[in-house]
Amino acid sequence: METANLGDLLPSGLWISAIALLLLVLQFPAVMVLLSRLLQGPRRRPPLQPRRAEPHHIGSVSVVIPTLNEVTRLSPCLEGIGRQTYEVREVLVVDSRSQDGTPALVKQAQSRDPRFRLLTDDPLPLGWVGRPWALHTGFLHSSTQSEWILGVDADTQPQPGLVAALIATAEAEGYDLVSLSPQFILKTPGELWLQPALLITLVYRFGPTGSQAVDAERVMANGQCFLCRRTLLESLEGYTSARQSFCDDVTLARYAAQQGARVGFWDGALLLKVRMYEGFQETWREWGRSLDLKDASSRGQVWGDLWFLTSIQALPWLALPWLIGAALGGSITLPVQIALGINASLVAVRFALQWAILPSYDLSQARSRWIFWLSPLADAIAVARIWRSSLRTPTRWRGREYDSGVRG
Repeated sequence: METANLGDLLPSGLWISAIALLLLVLQFPAVMVLLSRLLQGPRRRPPLQPRRAEPHHIGSVSVVIPTLNEVTRLSPCLEGIGRQTYEVREVLVVDSRSQDGTPALVKQAQSRDPRFRLLTDDPLPLGWVGRPWALHTGFLHSSTQSEWILGVDADTQPQPGLVAALIATAEAEGYDLVSLSPQFILKTPGELWLQPALLITLVYRFGPTGSQAVDAERVMANGQCFLCRRTLLESLEGYTSARQSFCDDVTLARYAAQQGARVGFWDGALLLKVRMYEGFQETWREWGRSLDLKDASSRGQVWGDLWFLTSIQALPWLALPWLIGAALGGSITLPVQIALGINASLVAVRFALQWAILPSYDLSQARSRWIFWLSPLADAIAVARIWRSSLRTPTRWRGREYDSGVRG
C-alpha cells in the first residue's frame, strides 16, 4: 500500500492559505509597531533653523574634530566651522597620525584662524576604538571655560548659524545632549540607489528624526554633529562608557539618557551637509557595518530589530509578487487577501517615505537622479546588510585594523 505524501493530502490552495497565514503572524505585529512610529511624524520637531549667536554665548563651545587621513574631505568641514562666530572658543582637531597631509591642512586653517589647534592623540590604548579615543582626547584638552563640547566629523559641511542654533535651542529647552541628522550629498548612481534604503532602516526602527524616544534604549544619535554639556561629559567620565563601541554616538547618548540626562535627536538638514561615502561599494562597506547599532543595544533588541526590518522592509518585496500570483491563480482566500493588502500597503508606504526623506538629500551634483526613486527596490539588500553586520564584529574601522573580536 502506497503512503501518501502530505502534499497529496492537502490541496494547493490550503498550502497557499497556510503560507499567507504565516506571513500575517510574522508581519502584523511589526506593522502595528511601524504605524505607531510613523504617526509621530506630524508631531515631530521641525528642522532646526540657523540663528545668530547671542552675546552671553561668547566662547561657550569647544569643537572637537577627530581625523585620520581625511585630507580629501576635511577642507569643507574646516571652512564651515571657521564660519561659525564668537560662540566657538576653540576648534581642536585631534589627528591620529595621518599620513596624507591632513595635519598640514589643519595648520593652514590655524594660520588663518587662531581658534584652530592641532592635537595628536596618544597610541590607541587596549580596549578602545579609535574614534571615541580621539574624541575623549579632545575633551580632555578642551578649555574648562567652555560650557559645551561639540563633536563634528571630518566629512561634514557645517552651514552658517549651526552652532549658535544648537546651543540656543538646547539651553532654552533644557537639553543636555543633542545631535543632528544631516542633509546627505549623493552623487553616483550606486549610492543614489542604496543609501536611502539604508537610511530607511533607521526611520523604521526609530521613527522620524525629531520625534521623542519612548525610553533610553530607543534613543538615537548621530556623531557627525554631537553637542554635549561639559558638566554631563565630566559626570560620564568623557567617552569611556563608549570606548569599545563602533557606534559610540548612540552608545554614549543612551548611557546619558539612562543617567537622567535630557537627550535630543533633531533634524539638521538646513544646517549640516555631509558627503559620507563615494559610490555603492563604500556605502555598502562603511555605512552598512555601523547601522546595526549592536554595541549600543541588548541582544534582544538586535534580534527584535532584525525581525522587524525583515517583516516590514524586506518581506513585502518578496511576498507581494507571490501573493499576486496566488490571487491571479484563483487562491483568493481570506488570509491571501489580507496578506496581499498588508504587503501592497507596505510597498506603497515605502514609496511615500521616499518622498518624505527627499529633503534629507542634496541631489544637485547627482548623476542620473531618477535612480533615487528606485531605491525602495534595494530594501531587501539593505536589510540583508543589517543582518550581516549584526552577526559579525568589524575588523577594520575608519582606517584602523582591529583583531577579530578584540577592540584595542
